[in-house]
Amino acid sequence: MRILVVEDEKALSGLIADRLRREKYVVDVSNDGEEGLDNALSGMYDLLILDIMLPQVDGLTILKEVRKTNLEVKIIMLTAKTELEDRLAGFSGGANDYVPKPFHIDELAARVNAFLRMNKAVGKQPEYGNISLDYDRSAVTNVQTGESIAMNNKEFQLLEYLMNNPERILSRDMIYDRIWGMDCEAVSNNLEAYMSFVRKKLRLIEANVSIKTLRGMGYRFEKEEK
Repeated sequence: MRILVVEDEKALSGLIADRLRREKYVVDVSNDGEEGLDNALSGMYDLLILDIMLPQVDGLTILKEVRKTNLEVKIIMLTAKTELEDRLAGFSGGANDYVPKPFHIDELAARVNAFLRMNKAVGKQPEYGNISLDYDRSAVTNVQTGESIAMNNKEFQLLEYLMNNPERILSRDMIYDRIWGMDCEAVSNNLEAYMSFVRKKLRLIEANVSIKTLRGMGYRFEKEEK
């Protein structure tokens, strides 16, 4: 799952990003409101963390612009402002939560998990064919046999992205942006290597789905024909 942090304090945004990456999220950072607004409207994110006091475009404006769209994204407001009217402005604009500064970084991580992981844990885990993702154990399970296999961070994120977009052609750029981030400097063979790892694990649990390579186009996750 992917998170955008819009925070102009670079030390703080870096701290938040590092902490959430430890939770196995893909995290991008914008340090001004104009860039943050563009990225927030891209439709690439599952959750936004928005500071209110930002250069160029403030966080409440970003919140309002995002809520004008049909994007299904959770939004946590992050700000030094603690007055009741500021919190009410955020909630009335469509914010899901409000975290005043200063805060403990583990508390923020817990709130993010509450919106993202806990929702998955109550029956919304991606399922496709005969496999299901287990967020608690970072594993993929054959729902027919009960056999599971653990996956590392990038393998899990890659399979999650594929399972959330079955039968859809995903280009290499789309996958790189989603899994490695917009500032990714990964070499070109990284994707093929991770595709190979995921394919091997799917075979080991006898999954009835496969990742098809479409030359010049990208990849498609599909059910195997009997």
